[in-house]
Amino acid sequence: MGIDWKRKLSSRKLWVLITSLITTLLILFKLSEAEIAQIVAVVGAFASVITYILAEASIDVAAVKKEETVTNIYRD
Repeated sequence: MGIDWKRKLSSRKLWVLITSLITTLLILFKLSEAEIAQIVAVVGAFASVITYILAEASIDVAAVKKEETVTNIYRD
């Protein structure tokens, strides 16, 4: 059984982990607070967009499956 990338990439926990790791590395390399804030903001923005896209895709798939079920019921 493979990795469910869709579920993993839409996990808020994963994005908090990634943001924390990036922040820690930026502090380690002694970037300024302003630079760290900008980089973390960009990572957060990408995480939000990815999560939104995957959530909407899941909703669309569920709607199509429901429509197919209703159509099949009326055909029989």
